[in-house]
Amino acid sequence: MKKQNKILLIAAIIVGGIIVLSQSIYVVDETQQVVITQFGKPIGDAVTEPGLKFKTPFVQKANFFEKRYMEWDGDPNQIPTKEKKFIFVDSYARWHITDPLQFYKRLTNERGAQSRLDDIIDGETRDQVASHSLEEVVRNTNREADTTAKISEMIEDSLARIEVGRKRIQNIIQETANEETRDLGIEILDFRFKRINYVEDVRERVYDRMKSERIRIADKFRSEGEGEASRINGEKERELNQIQSEAYKEAETIKGKADAEAASIYASAYNKSSRSKELYSFIKSMETFENTFDSTTTIILSTDNELYKYLKSMD
Repeated sequence: MKKQNKILLIAAIIVGGIIVLSQSIYVVDETQQVVITQFGKPIGDAVTEPGLKFKTPFVQKANFFEKRYMEWDGDPNQIPTKEKKFIFVDSYARWHITDPLQFYKRLTNERGAQSRLDDIIDGETRDQVASHSLEEVVRNTNREADTTAKISEMIEDSLARIEVGRKRIQNIIQETANEETRDLGIEILDFRFKRINYVEDVRERVYDRMKSERIRIADKFRSEGEGEASRINGEKERELNQIQSEAYKEAETIKGKADAEAASIYASAYNKSSRSKELYSFIKSMETFENTFDSTTTIILSTDNELYKYLKSMD
């Protein structure tokens, strides 16, 4: 009986020792930082170095916080711009805990930090978007539009010049938000607009205006194309008529020269004797008959006509 009691006592001591030891030791990972609290109040400095650490068992508690960069993802909000155009703005940010002790005192945990960042960053985003025009929120620079020069000339409302730009607005939101989070033990490392878009009713009107503008440009291009086509066809017809006229002129010139040369050859051939002259006159007269008369032709000739003597001789 005494032996059993001794074993139970030893076992109880071992279990108690394990419990006390587990309450006295805690491990800090490389990605963690710890604030020790006693009866709910923080004591000492924050533990930021990794390793095996000790605390008073049952009295003190280790509160672990993230040392790495964390993400804040805001909800899309409907915000009016300076010119009262309503847009949806979706944003995100990265932040980390710079002072764990102050962080615990002001925010308790990371969930409380996310809730506080919602109020701070959303508020600053609303203020800055409402203080600037839509062009300032969307664009970064005053670069020229990426389109053809012809279309650029046809678009009446060219891009307005910006003075601040999206990047600078993001930096302003980050700077002003950091001023508000300075006493919370956290720092906002980066802030960006993730998505910016019109609300649904405004978006439909913008799309309709864009469609009508593109249709107007297309109609103007089509009209200019038809005018250019008509000009090209006119030029083609004019050049074709000119070519045909010059070709006809050249052909007639060649034919005239050929006829003159043929007549010269005939003249030199038939002027050799009186009989050759009579033969030439007879042949030409027969050609005239062939080209001029047919079986239905009626003619009246005087007796002194050159053709009459051949018709008479035929009789």
